[in-house]
Amino acid sequence: MIDKSLFLEKKVAFHTLGCKLNFSETSTIARALTDEGFIKVKYDDFADVYVINTCSVTEIADKKCRYAINKAIRQNPNAFVVVTGCFAQLKPLSISKMEGVDLVLGSNEKFRIADYLGDLQKKASGEVHAGKIMTNKEFFPSYSMGDRTRTFLKVQDGCDYFCSFCTIPLARGKSRNADIKTTVQLAKKAASEGAREIILTGVNIGDFGKSTNENFFELIKELDKIKEIERFRISSIEPNLLSDDIIEFVAQSQRFMPHFHIPLQSGSNKVLAMMKRKYNRELFAQRVEKIKSLLPHAFIGVDVIVGVRGETGIHFNEALDFINELDISQLHVFTYSERPNTKALTIEHVVPISERKLRSQILHQVSDKKTRHFYGQFEGQTARVLFEGSENEGMMNGYTENYLKVKLPFDASLKNSIKQVKLKSFVPDEMVFDAVLMD
Repeated sequence: MIDKSLFLEKKVAFHTLGCKLNFSETSTIARALTDEGFIKVKYDDFADVYVINTCSVTEIADKKCRYAINKAIRQNPNAFVVVTGCFAQLKPLSISKMEGVDLVLGSNEKFRIADYLGDLQKKASGEVHAGKIMTNKEFFPSYSMGDRTRTFLKVQDGCDYFCSFCTIPLARGKSRNADIKTTVQLAKKAASEGAREIILTGVNIGDFGKSTNENFFELIKELDKIKEIERFRISSIEPNLLSDDIIEFVAQSQRFMPHFHIPLQSGSNKVLAMMKRKYNRELFAQRVEKIKSLLPHAFIGVDVIVGVRGETGIHFNEALDFINELDISQLHVFTYSERPNTKALTIEHVVPISERKLRSQILHQVSDKKTRHFYGQFEGQTARVLFEGSENEGMMNGYTENYLKVKLPFDASLKNSIKQVKLKSFVPDEMVFDAVLMD
């Protein structure tokens, strides 16, 4: 039996790598540990326990994990270091051998972290608890709170798609979720704690309902009834799961914002086939056209991966031409890196690293051009902005309904409030609007 009185007044710090889903889960883990008596501090501060929630989408994510571990050890060589998340699920033994690591928890075990901490004494090598994620059916709801104004609500976990380049199913397991009733209750709890905007997040949120005989469209209709939440946003959703019904519902909703994030990954049908994606570029274009026909002011963010195995110069140019024609607002460009145990490794054509970087630079330029054009359409207009609470060089930021970033001189009273502003002038280098309050 663990003596949890050892946890009282101990300081714990958290570091999160990767996606919005990870942020929601870290926040839930933090609440669990503070309930046990821990005092949460910043990761830059001295702490008795450091918890690192990892990502492993790319090789860079792996490197960031190693850096975070080393930073914790430098700050307090005697600290108890816990590594969890996707990287920990995929490579628990290699992480356990890293100097200073005391505990490695898999993707599900992290939600019972207090049960594994023991007496918080340093260990000669890391202790590993990482179960077989592919057979797991448990779903752990979570939401972020306190780290930022907008709240990330986890509605789904895992993925059944097994795209050729991706390790996420190996790290997260099969698609699963809580039922709609439970998810709505969690959203209401977040609202009672001050949330005004909720971002629905998960690994493949459009797949919501597989494990409960429900669906994502039914979920958003029920969430839309929560009067205490003024704004909802749909995070990344697969184009084949973004139905016309969902788009039409968002178009008439007062609470779901005109903001979509849709992974394209490639604008070449041949590359999409090699990636084992479940749509072609024609379907993707139809989704964008549908959104813009009903919501011409909607922000559309798009994920793209460059330099995957099998992507020739011809394929890239096809994709580039296609993307240039899309009426979208921003690209999130990822440079491909080989991941162990993925089917992409069997594809013979390997794009040189230098060429991958060049293609990434080209698409970043396309993204900048599209974002500047999108912002430019709204200069001089008025908009409703939800303000963040952090201060940066005397300024504070907020976001409009269609996700335009806005800045004003810092005023603590504006935190977590929605105000009418005039979008005075666009600052291209910062991708932000200078604004003035209208209220």
